Amino acid sequence: MKLEKPNFAAPKDADARKAIPPVVCYPPETLEKPDLSALSNLRKGARKTAEVTVAPRDAACIDVPAGAFIRVVSVDGPQVGDLNMWHTHDLTERFYSGKTRALHGTHLSSGDRMWSSFPNMRPMATVVDDTLDWYGFDEFGGSVHDVIGTRCDPYTGRLLSGDDYHYCCHSNLTRALSGHCDLPLHEAEMLVHDVLNVFMCTGFTRDTGQYFMKASPVRPGDYLEFFAEIDLIVGLSACPGGDCSSEHSSDAAACYPLVMEVYDPGEEARAAHVQPARSAYDRSHGTR
Repeated sequence: MKLEKPNFAAPKDADARKAIPPVVCYPPETLEKPDLSALSNLRKGARKTAEVTVAPRDAACIDVPAGAFIRVVSVDGPQVGDLNMWHTHDLTERFYSGKTRALHGTHLSSGDRMWSSFPNMRPMATVVDDTLDWYGFDEFGGSVHDVIGTRCDPYTGRLLSGDDYHYCCHSNLTRALSGHCDLPLHEAEMLVHDVLNVFMCTGFTRDTGQYFMKASPVRPGDYLEFFAEIDLIVGLSACPGGDCSSEHSSDAAACYPLVMEVYDPGEEARAAHVQPARSAYDRSHGTR
């Protein structure tokens, strides 16, 4: 973080330099906007075809065909979840939280898209419903469903505390993907990636710019729902921090299960869905 007392004096025109207005790095106006009205109509004819309960301090995976919907639901008590997405037929194509953040902002809601990693760079899923969209941004700059945090992991825990903790979200997702895809643990771990923090309330402190968390406003029955743009494996960890009001790798925090539900509009409707094309960039990187 920045020094409280800088080592170097500010120039005479420091105030003028600081007053220069910002420019959005990646203006999203040229992006194709999802037709949420059409997706809402499609959703009305969908029926639940699959469901998995994610136990506290554990993770699970579920298959979602392109053209179907997946809903993440809060049950029993306030709980946040760390979410990963992989292309079913190529696990190296996975959710790219950093580029999603650059295109849609720090916190996602209805109409935002989950973008995949290079060299594919295409929408994997579209957020279609968010029962916490009423929260907006609070007086601290906090909001829900962030793409700024990474995931609680045993390596950072070891670095900061000197202890090993095996039920953090990174390890949970590693076990879940390993079991779901019958992969060796070390191969699955290399595919686990930065997350969408579902239901988590986060932001950056205004004085030091540090990533903060606070008690999630999620209630039983709240959900975040996506439309699958491509065939997906979705992994979700019920974070050991519970509602993340105090800590995120803990056996003491109250934790609750989460549920993932798949809603299928039918084979004919799914067949009519046009999957997004992969990036058309020629990958020559200036060598031609």
